[in-house]
Amino acid sequence: MAQVSPPSPAEAESGQPSLKRVMGPGLLLLFIVGDILGTGVYALTGEVAGEVGGAAWLPFAIAFIVALITACSYLELVTKYPEAAGAALYVHKAFGKHILTFLVCFAVMCSGITSASAASRAFAANLAAGFGLDVGNGVILLIAVLFMLLILAVNLRGVGESVKINVVLTAVELSGLLLVIVLSMYFILGGQADFSRVVAFETPSDKSVFLAISAATSLAFFAMVGFEDSVNMAEETKEPSRIFPRMMFTGLGITGLIYVLISICAVAVVPVGKLAESETPLVTVVQTAAPGVPIADLLPFISMFAVANSALINMLMASRLLYGMSKQGVLPPFLAKVHLTRRTPHAAIVFTTIIAIGLISFLSLDPESPVVSLLGGTTSLLLLAVFAFVNVSVLVLRRDDTGVEHFKAGRVLPVLGTITCLYLVLPWSSGRPAGQYEIAGVLLAIGLLLWLASWLTSRRKTMTG
Repeated sequence: MAQVSPPSPAEAESGQPSLKRVMGPGLLLLFIVGDILGTGVYALTGEVAGEVGGAAWLPFAIAFIVALITACSYLELVTKYPEAAGAALYVHKAFGKHILTFLVCFAVMCSGITSASAASRAFAANLAAGFGLDVGNGVILLIAVLFMLLILAVNLRGVGESVKINVVLTAVELSGLLLVIVLSMYFILGGQADFSRVVAFETPSDKSVFLAISAATSLAFFAMVGFEDSVNMAEETKEPSRIFPRMMFTGLGITGLIYVLISICAVAVVPVGKLAESETPLVTVVQTAAPGVPIADLLPFISMFAVANSALINMLMASRLLYGMSKQGVLPPFLAKVHLTRRTPHAAIVFTTIIAIGLISFLSLDPESPVVSLLGGTTSLLLLAVFAFVNVSVLVLRRDDTGVEHFKAGRVLPVLGTITCLYLVLPWSSGRPAGQYEIAGVLLAIGLLLWLASWLTSRRKTMTG
C-alpha cells in the first residue's frame, strides 16, 4: 500500500490539502512562453501597424523592455514569497490596506478573465473561418460559451492535465508563428518584399509620431502580458526560488525575439493598409507570401489553438489568484476550497468561469464591437496599473527580511518600471481609446461594491458577535 504523507502545518490548520507541486523547469518555461504567445500577436499585429505604419516592430520591442523591467520586480517578490496570489499578495504585504489589496486582486483577476474572454471569442471566430462557416453573432457566442465550459472541465481535472495540454497548445502556436516566419523569409529571399516599409512611420493624422508610438506600445503590451501569470503558480512549482529567474528571462527572450521577427516579416510582405484592415493579419501574411500553398490553410486552425492556450492559462491564473487571496483572508473563505481528490481550487475555478461567460455574453450584444482589441487594450491597461504597484511594493518590502535567499532587482529598475507603467496608463500620454477606460472603470466599480458588501458583512458579524 502506498504511503500517504502527513499533512503540512498549513494543511492541518486550514483543514484543506495543499496544492500539488507538478511544475519543473521545462513545464514552467512552456507555461510562460505559452501564456505570452497567443491572442495578442495573432490578432493585433495589424492594429499595431495601423498606429505606426511599417515600424510595427518598435512598439513590440518597447513593450518587451517594459515587461522585462517589471519582470525583475516580480522575480524578487516571487522568490522571496513563493506563494500563490501574485501581485495582490505583494501589495497586501507592502501596504496592508485591505481595500487596496482587494482592488489589485480584482484588477488582476479581471485582466485574466477579459483576456480569456477575448481569446474565447477569437477561438469561435477562427473556428468558423477555418471551416468556412457563414454564421451569425449568436452562433459565435454559443461556440465561445461552449469553449469556456471545456476550459472549465480541463481546469477542474487538475493542474497537471492543464499544464500538459498547455505543452501541446504551446507547440502548436509556436509552429504557427514559425510557419509565418519561414514562408515570409521564402517570399523575402525571392526578392518580392519591400523592406523600405519596415522603417517607415505612417501615423494617424490626429497623432504625433511620439503619441502614435505610445498608443501602439500600449496595444502591443497586451501581446507581452502573461509572464506575471506564472507567479500565481508558485505553490505548484518545484523549487520556485531556484528556477523562476532563469525560466522567466528565457521565456521573455524567446517571445520577444519571435514578436520582433513576426512584425518585421508582416510589414515587409503585406502593405500596412491591408495588414491593418485584416481581422486575421498573420493569415493575410501567409496567403500573400505563399498563395495557393495548402499548408497556409492550416493557419486559421493554428490560430484557434493559440488563442485556446491563452484562455486556458488565463483561467488557470484567475482561479489560483482567487484561491490564494481567499487563503489570505481578503476574499470569502469558500474560494479557498480545494477538491479532496483532484487537489484543484474547484470553487474559484467555477466562480471565474461564470464571470467570463457573463462578460462574453454582454459584449457580444453589439456584433460590430471590436471585442478582441477592446478587451486586449483593457487587459493591458489593468495590468500596467497593477505593475506600477508591484514595482513600488518591491521597494517597500526591502525592509522585510524573510531570511530566504532570493533574486534582487536592485533599486533603479523598480523605479524605472513604475514610471514607464504609469506613463502607459495615462490617457493623455498613451493615446488609448476611451472605451478601454470605461470597461476598466465599470469592472473596478463592481469590485468596490463587492468589497463594500464584504466589509459590511464582516462588520455586522463583529458587532453581533
